[in-house]
Amino acid sequence: MSSGRWLRLGAEALAVGIPAAAVLAAPDPFGYAVVSGLVAAALLPLRLWLPWVSVLLCMPALAGGLGWPATVVALYALGRARPRVSTLVAGVLLAAVVAVTPVLITQSLGAGSIVLTFAFVLAAAGAPTALGMLVSLRQQLADSLRRLEAATAAELRAKDETARAEERARIAREIHDAVGHHVTLIAVESAALASTTGDPAAQETAGRLRGLAKQALDEMRATLGLGTAGQQVGLDKIPDLVGRTRAAGVDVELSSQLSEPHGVPAAVERAAYRVVQEALTNASKHAPGAGIKVSLLCRGGSLHIAVSNGAPDRALPAVEAGSSGSGLAGLSERVQMAGGRLDAGPSADGGFELVAVLPQQR
Repeated sequence: MSSGRWLRLGAEALAVGIPAAAVLAAPDPFGYAVVSGLVAAALLPLRLWLPWVSVLLCMPALAGGLGWPATVVALYALGRARPRVSTLVAGVLLAAVVAVTPVLITQSLGAGSIVLTFAFVLAAAGAPTALGMLVSLRQQLADSLRRLEAATAAELRAKDETARAEERARIAREIHDAVGHHVTLIAVESAALASTTGDPAAQETAGRLRGLAKQALDEMRATLGLGTAGQQVGLDKIPDLVGRTRAAGVDVELSSQLSEPHGVPAAVERAAYRVVQEALTNASKHAPGAGIKVSLLCRGGSLHIAVSNGAPDRALPAVEAGSSGSGLAGLSERVQMAGGRLDAGPSADGGFELVAVLPQQR
């Protein structure tokens, strides 16, 4: 049993036991006053569901003279229930009238004593009722404060998310404007070179540079969420990627055992494309002159990607270029986000091998 339940049971035992003990402390254990007081105390648990009925059941004991302990508990519960004001006033007046009437019948009091007695009894009946109302109102205010704090926290989180989204959009626009400008100039210069030169090889190279610049712009806009997405990258674009790398003078061999339809989700396709793209970039930069092998196959419900290269040709200078991304760490994070794993390291022939395993279903 939980501690909260034990506390509730303990409080209920005190609410019934204290009035009963107060009644038993009186003489004449078999008189009407004691019996009616014990019955009223025993019926107090009813106040949890029907506080007004509990107050009514305390009236016989109150008339007998030993019903005040149980009546105070019942009136407090009536105040906690917060019914209509007329109901609260009726309960307090009823308790006051029932308590005062036996005194007026058995004793001869003057007008001033009667008023004083009734005022005292009215205060004694109204105090627990008012206390119950105050406790209930305090709990309601505390609940409202908690809801207000939760709403304020949610609003702050929403504002924070909005601010971050606006900052990301601003950075995306800055990247698009700055990088896009230079890439566009590359495309324009390539087109101009292709139209002015008479060398077929130079024209082919210029055309290829223009195509790469255009694709770079399309992919940047798609990644930043600016403009149209253009062509989406995926498994069917990997042969084109390998072809462009081969056209740039890199020895690349592609081996694909993928069937159609391959059933690979779009998010996994994009991750697979980026794995091959990053692997080809790293191999071209760090192992100039080495042959590169790319292998794609689906096995055991997973997409397996392997990219390996041999030892670099020491006679060729290493390519000096900025990093195309965040390296293997960023690539590993991308693969993990897609639900896969990435292994990379030196191979036995002095080269490098990268293997990524991505789930075929997400």
